[in-house]
Amino acid sequence: MGIDEFDVIVIGGSYAGLSAATQLARARRRVLVIDAGQRRNRYASHSHGFLGQDGREGAAIAADGRAQLMKYSTVTWREGLATQAVQHDGGFRVTVSDGSAVHAQRLVLATGMADELPSIPGLAERWGSSVFHCPYCHGYELNQGRIGVLATGPHSWHHAMMLPDWGQVTFFLNGAFEPDEEQLVKLAARGVTIERTRVQAVSGTATVTLTDGRALLLDGLFVLSRLHSASPLGELLGCEMEDGPMGRYLRTDMMKATSVAGVYACGDAARMAGSVAFAVADGAMAGAAAHQSLVFGLPVAA
Repeated sequence: MGIDEFDVIVIGGSYAGLSAATQLARARRRVLVIDAGQRRNRYASHSHGFLGQDGREGAAIAADGRAQLMKYSTVTWREGLATQAVQHDGGFRVTVSDGSAVHAQRLVLATGMADELPSIPGLAERWGSSVFHCPYCHGYELNQGRIGVLATGPHSWHHAMMLPDWGQVTFFLNGAFEPDEEQLVKLAARGVTIERTRVQAVSGTATVTLTDGRALLLDGLFVLSRLHSASPLGELLGCEMEDGPMGRYLRTDMMKATSVAGVYACGDAARMAGSVAFAVADGAMAGAAAHQSLVFGLPVAA
């Protein structure tokens, strides 16, 4: 029994993967999308900041994208987890969790990222509903209310500096970061309240209880999660990684090509910070670049 052959395999069927596959489908290429059904924003009830889709459920946006994609006759969709990918026979062989294997000339990795939150009781349970990472995605809906920023490291200072545009900000240092004098002056100019007492728990909507017993009622809490690749395939293929302030991600060029010829990466897996809008744009570029490489060939190493 032979291995199914495709022009391009897209691993990950969320926003970036759907966008990449759509470009390839419109070029009438044989495309396989392998998807494990784990969108990064599955915890959030609504998506914001994506032109034409502002305020819609993220699941509905993804479902519409899939329905539109599957109208193209050259597209195949397979539910499952891509567990292995290796260079094979001039292309790439991908193994799926059901034990089957498929082959393609090009790969697009749209595998996303996983969020690791500080181990504070009540924090993870509110992720996506009243605990957030992206001000542009969730800040407006807090209606200029009481906002907390939970420090996880030096980059949290940028969070605290930005968020006064969305409300009244308390910056919980929590032993993770101490601003220098210049940073303190800038925070004060932005009206940010500094809280050095450690955080004990989060309850209610976003009430922060401190170790000294005080409870601060907030409308929302922002925290920069630590990011991990949701799939090891990029590293297993030998793709170079980039070190960002929240974690490592796949390094790509302007055409979303990785350091491994024939492998493209897009969406959160291949950028320092993400959103639905960024993911869709990245996917469109990766899909178009993968198609053009099939037409013109891959760059020859110097």
